[in-house]
Amino acid sequence: MEIQQQAIKKLANSMRIYVETHFDFQRLKNIDKEEAVDNLDRAFEAKLEAFHSLYDVSKSDIDYFSHGDTAVLILLRNAIHHRDHLLFKSWNQDMALNDGYKRHLGAEFLLAGYDVLDSPARMRYFYKLEDFYLRVDESLSSPYIEKRMRASNRKKLIGQLDTDLHFSDIKQRAKSDRYPDNQVYINVMPIFISAVCRVFKSLKEKGVEFVGFDAKAYEEPFTNELEVDFSKVVYEPLRIV
Repeated sequence: MEIQQQAIKKLANSMRIYVETHFDFQRLKNIDKEEAVDNLDRAFEAKLEAFHSLYDVSKSDIDYFSHGDTAVLILLRNAIHHRDHLLFKSWNQDMALNDGYKRHLGAEFLLAGYDVLDSPARMRYFYKLEDFYLRVDESLSSPYIEKRMRASNRKKLIGQLDTDLHFSDIKQRAKSDRYPDNQVYINVMPIFISAVCRVFKSLKEKGVEFVGFDAKAYEEPFTNELEVDFSKVVYEPLRIV
């Protein structure tokens, strides 16, 4: 259990660092936009790495691939860790760097996400929705398919994306409102929150203690307070002007 305690502490520490980086984003953006975006991206990726470290030491106790939230975090971490593709650039990177927003002047984007405890998520971190499918859906003939994953597992994950996380509802909404696939983004912060809640609750029930200041600070919210309802998708159209 001590190894799992260390992994929980590492994840909680990375979560705190992300929050601090998030709060500093606006200040730093006015000084050095590239540094602000890169800092936030690296902080989010550090959370994914820490989540994967916890997965490594607890996968014999928890089936991470039986739920969409935990399964997609593993997919996301592996995709970003290996970087053998051009997928999963954050909204900030797409829009804020290299005058990206200028290439989309006049275009409208559909930002989708989920409430946390029936309220809008306080933190937002967006990836293109289509990138998840380009990583696992063979029917799209994507050059960036996850080849290390079995075809049966990719098919299972597509079902979890569509059903557990209601990505199919988002795709249908985007199609009916005529949004191009590359103009639909998903806020992954609620997915991260839900996945961490699931794992922290399970480990706590198995008797694993939360050791260290950061782990203690996140223990109660992520084991007894926070909740995400994926059936309630929140949509936010955003036009670049």
